[in-house]
Amino acid sequence: MGTTGRDVALLLDLDATGQAALIRTGDIAPAELLEAAIARIEALQPRVNALVDFDPEAARRQADGREPGGVFAGVPTLVKDLLAVPGFPTGFGSRLFHGARLPGTSPYAQALRRAGLVVLGKSTTSEFGLLGTTEPLATGPTRNPWRHDLSAGGSSGGAAAAVAAGMVPVAHASDGGGSIRGPASFCGLFGFKPSRGRTVAADIPPDMPTAALLADHCVSRSVRDSAAWLKATEAPGHAAPLPDLAALRDTPPPRLRIGVYRRDLFGELPSPDALAALDAATRLCTDLGHDVVETAGPACDAPAVSRAFFTLTAAGLAGMADQAAALMGPAFDAGLFEPYTRDLVRRARAASADEVRAAGAALAAAGASARAAGAGFDVLLSPTVPFTAFPLGRHGPGQDPDDLIAFTNRLAGYTVPASLAGWPAMSVPLYWSDAGLPLGCHFTAAHDADALLLRLAFQLEAAADWAPRLRAMQDGLACRND
Repeated sequence: MGTTGRDVALLLDLDATGQAALIRTGDIAPAELLEAAIARIEALQPRVNALVDFDPEAARRQADGREPGGVFAGVPTLVKDLLAVPGFPTGFGSRLFHGARLPGTSPYAQALRRAGLVVLGKSTTSEFGLLGTTEPLATGPTRNPWRHDLSAGGSSGGAAAAVAAGMVPVAHASDGGGSIRGPASFCGLFGFKPSRGRTVAADIPPDMPTAALLADHCVSRSVRDSAAWLKATEAPGHAAPLPDLAALRDTPPPRLRIGVYRRDLFGELPSPDALAALDAATRLCTDLGHDVVETAGPACDAPAVSRAFFTLTAAGLAGMADQAAALMGPAFDAGLFEPYTRDLVRRARAASADEVRAAGAALAAAGASARAAGAGFDVLLSPTVPFTAFPLGRHGPGQDPDDLIAFTNRLAGYTVPASLAGWPAMSVPLYWSDAGLPLGCHFTAAHDADALLLRLAFQLEAAADWAPRLRAMQDGLACRND
């Protein structure tokens, strides 16, 4: 089915909340919206490569049995290829598991179904979510809709590329050290990471060494979509439950004391574009009546934190590989892992139990240091990432592992402190470079201050509406043949 003019307008002009409202009022049938999304994906997937699995028939069946009354009832979406959902394979971005179907489901996947979302497929990710670019050997590179020779970031690059391109209005994503926030910055989207423990459980084994750093959420065009998604996936009985959407939107934040810093965890300055973005965000926050104060930002032994992070990440990978070998038997082939993954597993085999325990202690201490740096401020402001989107092929999984670790340190130097501290954090698309590429600014607040951060996000969105830039890019994308 081809798209009509009305279909395109629905996809490019409305966020998920707006689409759901049209369905509730009967102004559009869910099937019409679904077919428009299918047509858009079919047109753009060959160019953007944001999906690893696409099953329109499964989506049509799901739409027929969707949950009535959910906040996103009838709205099409994608789920990152790290989260299992019934009816779709979960390959973890890996050649070894490509097309595998996992039994069961998680409370998080169930919450998405209760919200009424219709899953059209799975979005691409780097293998096991390891890299800050989405170029898995299993499916090839995902391309940034703003410029197709550039990365969409990672590991939620497929989700960000799909939403930025207008394939779906909102998409599931996940974040350990910046895997929601980095792609959101590179693709001109709003990217929020919730506080530790705020949402229901996803597919993260509780004994995974880095489990405390990980969170599931979404990438979105609008703040209200992100807030509604968070409310729909919030853990029941949470000690600080989110207010409803209207209360978040209509109650501006109080006058905030915002600490702004420029150097990352390693003491490095970002690119001139990132500094310009930060200066623009500082002026905007000041114009909105907030007190913006220069600060040094989180500080710790950054090289030690990096070693600890990669030690624990590698330990988790080695444990996963052992489990897969036991379950798959002769079908298990470690050679199907990407070179970077194999190298991390090799490093884990060489690490002692004492080194792994010390790594856990080092990350805990770094989290405490980050929390100390936030004391005295309501919000901390920094770049999200130190540069605009980079060329594909520069940091792919076949590059030297030590170079990839160094790249990850640079890329996550602003985002990882919030993960260590358990803070909510968000990348807000407030700046575009002279080359026309988006660059987000990073805001964090204390643990469980998600509502405060979202109120600030609504205020920033109203003052610096980024939707027209995104819509103009999507209009152009529909007309291009590259």
